[in-house]
Amino acid sequence: MKLKIIQIIIISLTFSANTFAQESIVLKAAKAELNRSMTELKNQPVPPYFISYSINDVHSLRITSTFGKLLAADSSKKRILDIDLRVGDYKLDNTHIIRGASFSFGSSRSSIDLPLEDDEFALRAAIWSGTDRSYKKAIETYEKVITNKAVKVQEEDTSADFSREKPQKYIGEEIKLKINTTEWIAKLNRISALFSEFGWIYSGQLNLNVEVTTKYFISSEGSLIQFSEPSYRIFISGRTKADDGMNLPLYKSYFSFTADGLPKEEVLINETKKMISTLEKLRTAPIMQTYSGPAILSGEASGVFFHEIFGHRVEGHRQKDPNSSQTFKGFENKSILPDFIDVYFDPTIKSLRGIDLSGYYLYDDQGVKAEKVVSVENGIFKNFIMSRSPIENFPRSNGHGRKQAGYSAVSRQSNLIVNAKKTVPVVDLRKLLIDECKKQDKEFGLYFEKVQGGFTFTGRTIPNAFNVQPVLVYKIYADGRPDELVRGVDLIGTPLTTFSKIIAAGDDLGVFNGICGAESGGVPVSACSPSLLVSMIEVQKKTKSQAKPPILPSP
Repeated sequence: MKLKIIQIIIISLTFSANTFAQESIVLKAAKAELNRSMTELKNQPVPPYFISYSINDVHSLRITSTFGKLLAADSSKKRILDIDLRVGDYKLDNTHIIRGASFSFGSSRSSIDLPLEDDEFALRAAIWSGTDRSYKKAIETYEKVITNKAVKVQEEDTSADFSREKPQKYIGEEIKLKINTTEWIAKLNRISALFSEFGWIYSGQLNLNVEVTTKYFISSEGSLIQFSEPSYRIFISGRTKADDGMNLPLYKSYFSFTADGLPKEEVLINETKKMISTLEKLRTAPIMQTYSGPAILSGEASGVFFHEIFGHRVEGHRQKDPNSSQTFKGFENKSILPDFIDVYFDPTIKSLRGIDLSGYYLYDDQGVKAEKVVSVENGIFKNFIMSRSPIENFPRSNGHGRKQAGYSAVSRQSNLIVNAKKTVPVVDLRKLLIDECKKQDKEFGLYFEKVQGGFTFTGRTIPNAFNVQPVLVYKIYADGRPDELVRGVDLIGTPLTTFSKIIAAGDDLGVFNGICGAESGGVPVSACSPSLLVSMIEVQKKTKSQAKPPILPSP
């Protein structure tokens, strides 16, 4: 019965992509209320100088299969309105940092759920109510800003609170959620059944997550934007436990903009079998001890490495926050990486070497057209990724104001691409690693093949460090002994020191498509990099569960 319900829901959402014939009812309602609000509120003692409405229509489907059976399947639809209403002026407004208080960017914004039906009156009524609340909150916050500015010392960064940008108008392609749920449920069940053959596997799942978001953006400056963003993801995950209690997870994900772009069943079967084999080896692999020395990071691991230790530190809004470490502030035109490495962010690239990149988009969530940003050129720092919150020497947005529906936009990463202009065949990186081990009198170096993610600290009150979490690590011995799989380590360090230790790059490319979580919620990103040889890295022991493996065997 549950399967029939799912099929009915999806059929109602399914049809091919078309160009929007005209502005939707949603956009018409938003335009009418925006014009009315700007006209009527200008008579108030403190009128708004800017209003924007960002509306996300989100259609999603989730299917989860475990050990050959359907665990969950649901389809949902929601429509979320985010309001950015500003009083004051571009130089100083209600979003200004209130120093000495707990701070969050864009605290004057609000979000509400809109009616799902395309009824203009119902939509306008909800938008009107939300705008009223936003205006009152903006007035209250602006008064606090004025007081705070009067009693605090001179700010380090006196940039304006909001940049002036060219209005954008774009009516794009309409895309609806399109997937054959019956086929995919059967396929996921067949593949996840492979996990059920092994009693020592405690969790084995395949997840299909499909989401199509239609975005509407309209502002008092004249922007009017309407387009759809599709996302299709498959996630394979398995977990076991070593006898000493250590949890051992493995993951593999795939991303595409269409259902047809997802891997075939044979590919998923082979990847699942490979995961099971690796999990079995991890259960008896030795625990890696604390280590510092040379290492190779695969392309995928290098991408996550750069996302964590570099990408978050070049998000422009952090340079204005007095509580941020501002690692690269003042580093313009200074060397921070080897001269053979460029780093850029390019949301305009939809795929690279045949792989779809989830950090692709046309316009950011502040209505600014997406731009390529060269952040490092020939090892020299050049540029921050910017939202509409200016910083010293960077007065405008470069199309990186991003957010999850329901949050406030700040500068966020898109497609991060590490480009090495001097490379060696990736197989030769191993030889260079062994040479470096001998040079440093090290018994072995490390090879980081896969990572599950990581995190970084960018505040001033705690050590400015990063932690990248590997799941597959190998010892490569200098004397030619076979490689050895090890477990239980995290890759740690501080940014500037680690950057200075990169000595070579491979001619390959790894791509990590994921969701990055930060102040403005979860946004899709990609991190692309060749494999890198680092002369010195440091690892620490991973936290370990103290619970024993299950007492009874698997049924």
